Amino acid sequence: MTLSTLTQQQQDFVDAVSDFCRREVTDDVARPHDDVLYRKMADLGWLGVTTPEEYGGAGLGMRDLLLLLETSAYGKAPTGGYATSVITAAAFEKFGTPEQKHTVLGDFVAGDVLAISMSEPGAGSDVGGLTCRAEPAGGGWVVNGQKTWCSNAHIAKHILLVARTSSEGGKHEGLTMFLVPADADGLQIHGIETMGGREVNDLYFTDCRLPAEAVVGVEGNAWPQLMAGLNIERMILAGLMLGTARRIFDDTVAYVAEREQFGRPVGSFQALKHRVADLATDLEATRLLVHDAAARMDAAPGELFPREASMAKLKATELAKTMALEGMQMMGGYGYATEYGMEAMLRSTVVSTVYGGTSEIQRDIIGRSYGL
Repeated sequence: MTLSTLTQQQQDFVDAVSDFCRREVTDDVARPHDDVLYRKMADLGWLGVTTPEEYGGAGLGMRDLLLLLETSAYGKAPTGGYATSVITAAAFEKFGTPEQKHTVLGDFVAGDVLAISMSEPGAGSDVGGLTCRAEPAGGGWVVNGQKTWCSNAHIAKHILLVARTSSEGGKHEGLTMFLVPADADGLQIHGIETMGGREVNDLYFTDCRLPAEAVVGVEGNAWPQLMAGLNIERMILAGLMLGTARRIFDDTVAYVAEREQFGRPVGSFQALKHRVADLATDLEATRLLVHDAAARMDAAPGELFPREASMAKLKATELAKTMALEGMQMMGGYGYATEYGMEAMLRSTVVSTVYGGTSEIQRDIIGRSYGL
């Protein structure tokens, strides 16, 4: 499928990324992150597609970022570290000091992975309930506490930490962002085994000392800073799952067009043909929704678009999960076998409706946007 609204430059970009994936992704095994391939993409200047030119990026818009995410996901590029990296980079672009931007954005564009740490054992969707503390000490800060579900911390160079620096006021007050080197003394990173392997981590801070200049943005102002970046995160996840859903659809159609039972391709039976038709229609509608949200953001960069971003994330992730389940069902036993890769697609999509704000949270945000 192609989009009629792409400029020639954008279509050329899509073609280049597609060609790269065909050449460089040499197997069908789901790998979370391949550093060699990732740095090849960095050398091509793709990772910093939205990063300002002064820090080595291309300075383009959300639509261009979406095209990179969608196309690389469709091509099964093992670049699992990119989503958290671009989310974290966006926070530094908005709120970092010149020195922080020079360091973090420069490393990001060059191919280093970034991570952001918000969740805790007792604070998931309710981020305001976090208790990991950073206290003033010796002109800097000392951090103590546990964080969890931190994606890619084990392969990251820098971690953007959200910690509590004050207990005064409401639960959303007194939160501060910090730049933490992943190899900082007093920080231990322990992997959490999941259906998808090691993708997320527990972080344990024990008297972890940070300099005063580690504060990102305004002390005590992390909550509104986070809110400014959550819509970007949702669009990034929507782009990844949109590309994944497209790949699952094409793989499924290719299989049912070739697999024969009772003397003809199984895709020719009405039961499967109608399922494919419904999935194709839903996929096209989702792609239009996601790309329209990105175009709106590019047209009005100062606005947040929470409704549109939540709709995009909700629809794309739910579709990708449904697409994988339907693909597995239509492929029968082969959908369950590792040989064909559909089970890996299921493992990578089933969590997408949880991370980055659950589908229930997205529905709540959408409902509130209508005054409910």
